[in-house]
Amino acid sequence: MAKNSTIEWTHHTFNPWWGCNRVSPACDNCYAEVWAHRLGQDLWGARGARRFFGDNHWREPLRWNAEAATEQRRARVFCASMADVFEWRADLDEQRARLWQLIEQTPNLDWLLLTKRPQHICRMVPWKNDWPENVWVGTTVENQRVADVRLPLILRIPARVRFLSCEPLLGPLDLSSWFSKRGYYSIDWVIAGGESGAHSRPMHPDWPSRLLKDCLRAQVPFHFKQWGNWAPVDELNAELRGTTLEFGDDRPVPMVRAGKKLAGRILQGTTWNGLPQLTCDN
Repeated sequence: MAKNSTIEWTHHTFNPWWGCNRVSPACDNCYAEVWAHRLGQDLWGARGARRFFGDNHWREPLRWNAEAATEQRRARVFCASMADVFEWRADLDEQRARLWQLIEQTPNLDWLLLTKRPQHICRMVPWKNDWPENVWVGTTVENQRVADVRLPLILRIPARVRFLSCEPLLGPLDLSSWFSKRGYYSIDWVIAGGESGAHSRPMHPDWPSRLLKDCLRAQVPFHFKQWGNWAPVDELNAELRGTTLEFGDDRPVPMVRAGKKLAGRILQGTTWNGLPQLTCDN
């Protein structure tokens, strides 16, 4: 949990528990698993334990809600950075029920529920077709194969906001046909970014550029979070020696393992901080 989170697209993070199980290629270098291991916590895997928290932890969002009300603003809460709210485990049901109650008790907070398991959402939330106004639901789509599976699931959810996290972006991704697809709700926000960490996989610069182009055309807010550990030499405007990398059918690109901080988050000369224009942000 963190007040004033360093994640660019949220204000706070809240974890109802720690621990998860890998389900797709985006999980291969999971930062949360690495962080838990650094703290001596063995919390990953289908049979792994999960770390739960006490009442003081659960009272923090109530304080954030009161602050937001006093300051007459809204605050975004990313839930959960160290877990997946929709992991299919019976021992998490009690914590999930407590989370739904907490969300309803904090109307000044917009809760961002990001999952790699959108197939479980409708069976786990209590709201059916009457979702609270302060819930944004999203799913990770790291490549086209995953997107084709998860998009039909997330875009049938009647939440106020549906968003996509294309991070880590591991391949070319075409969302253009989904921005106005008949029979589905809209995509309201797209986040994209590369992978960080020692074993990170490079992101071809054309991949986020294509997403940006599609979002601009569809007038969907776009947020570019980071290049990650690798960045194209041309984007850095620095005298760095790059390595020309091959990306299958995409053009070869000179890239450098610059590290997350130096690589930055500039795409096509601009910082992209798009957000859904549904709430008042300060």
